[in-house]
Amino acid sequence: MQPRNMSMSGVVDLAALKAAGEAKAKAEEARAQRQGAGDAAPASPLVIEVTEATFESDVLERSAEVPVVISFWADQAEQSKQLNATLERLAGEYRGRFVLATAEVYANQMLFQQFGVQGVPAVFAVLAGQAMPLFQGSAPEDQITEVLDQLVLVAEQRFGIVGPDVDPGAAEPAEPAPPRPATPQELALSAAHEALDAGDLGGAVQAYTNVLADEPANLEAKLGLAQAQLLSRVQGADPQAVRAAAAGAPGDVDAQLAAADLDLVGGHVEDAFGRLVDTVRRTAGDDRDAARLRLLELFEVIGPDDPRVVAARTALARVLF
Repeated sequence: MQPRNMSMSGVVDLAALKAAGEAKAKAEEARAQRQGAGDAAPASPLVIEVTEATFESDVLERSAEVPVVISFWADQAEQSKQLNATLERLAGEYRGRFVLATAEVYANQMLFQQFGVQGVPAVFAVLAGQAMPLFQGSAPEDQITEVLDQLVLVAEQRFGIVGPDVDPGAAEPAEPAPPRPATPQELALSAAHEALDAGDLGGAVQAYTNVLADEPANLEAKLGLAQAQLLSRVQGADPQAVRAAAAGAPGDVDAQLAAADLDLVGGHVEDAFGRLVDTVRRTAGDDRDAARLRLLELFEVIGPDDPRVVAARTALARVLF
């Protein structure tokens, strides 16, 4: 999975309006308490394993004093464990300018859903109680450090939050999550990912369908199924012929569906959505349902929080109602 949203754009809009004053006040109060405690205050760990039960104290309250980076991971996703190792090392190198909180998704489904995580690994930040996405998927270390540098800068300039200078050697080591056997659903999801990576699209579709039969709300399986179905539909297609057919027959729903699939695979997301919204507008009955359902499937591929999906949903609502 490729990195997504590696910039810090939008951070100020997300948090500054309401939280800046409160965050600065909380930060000053926290510093005063630490100074009053003197040398008796224990060193804060740089890496913590967060759970739904400890989220408020470990993340929300702590984010008034130091940026908290949350890494969502899964035991079956080797990529996410490798990313955690990189982030843990960087937490030491940054000497307390941020705290890393790792959250295993299967043990923390509520957090997974509340943050709108589309898959693992996924990395978020919390500043002054305000959550914001950093990136999803693996990324080169120089890109990760660029995002962390921007996060630290925004925390200091906008909220007055500066993490304490912590000697990583003196910080309490994070307790590794105890290993647990994979559930049948987790094994099935891992098999589905492997089939998709290997190009076995039919096997991937069936595997993801099996997962969703037991866990209808599984976000990873929904995304994987939508991707596998899309790739199955465009496999072997002649792009020039598909686009010529769509241009020559605007009323041919099948031709428009095929062209929209190619648009999306080619990265022309707005074109794919616009084509299908127009098709819904021009059609009725079964043809309209077919175009509407295909549009909803493509929304799953991109993700519900993507602004292009939000805009297309609004356009679709205007056409339907």
